[in-house]
Amino acid sequence: MRKKALVTGSAVGIGRAIALHLASKGFDIAIHYNRSEEAAKQVCQQAAAHNVQAIILQADITCPDQAATLVDRAATQLGGLSVIVNNVGNFFAKPMSQVSVAEWHNVLDSNLNSTFYVTQATIPHLKAAGWGRIVNFGCASAQNLLARRGNAAYVIAKTGIIVYTKSLAKELIKEHITANVILPGIVENSFDVEEMIPKLPAQRAATLEEINHAVYFFINPDSNYITGQVLEVSGGWNL
Repeated sequence: MRKKALVTGSAVGIGRAIALHLASKGFDIAIHYNRSEEAAKQVCQQAAAHNVQAIILQADITCPDQAATLVDRAATQLGGLSVIVNNVGNFFAKPMSQVSVAEWHNVLDSNLNSTFYVTQATIPHLKAAGWGRIVNFGCASAQNLLARRGNAAYVIAKTGIIVYTKSLAKELIKEHITANVILPGIVENSFDVEEMIPKLPAQRAATLEEINHAVYFFINPDSNYITGQVLEVSGGWNL
């Protein structure tokens, strides 16, 4: 049976690359966007060229009702769901003491809460499929409980994703569903690539293909026994 995947934030950037990679592997794919409709349509056309079913769906997944509707529409139109990749999450940088209440809620909604809303709605569909993969996105070093100079709120949200994912992994393994986390560092499409490269042991940013490889490692059917793991793709940044 063909596998069916939903990738959040897949109209552009890392999400787009993941969606197209899964389509190339034979996955039917739901492409999610919030505002980038034209970009999503282009991704849909490119995915469909791999002779898979590709659909586009709009939702603001910081709203729980819209997140649940997104998942249900994806499952209905694709005929089920077996993979969810939660890629959405806006970066935010500001000294912790200066973060406003609104900013605090926004960064948690964009990163942690959106992941929670989408995943909780997806779990029943994964159970129904009898096989499932949950891949969530954190950020490099989010597993290190250290003080942060300018992005503490963002890292708090990403660390929460790790704890949430590990908890799901332990609960769902008996259902043949795995849950794992990717922690990307500086990627070729990051906004501060040139500034950050000298700080990286690898002396270069990750390619989108390298992020795809990490994601597919967890999704691959051969990874049935790998769950609750955190994979940092950062070129040795935090060693």
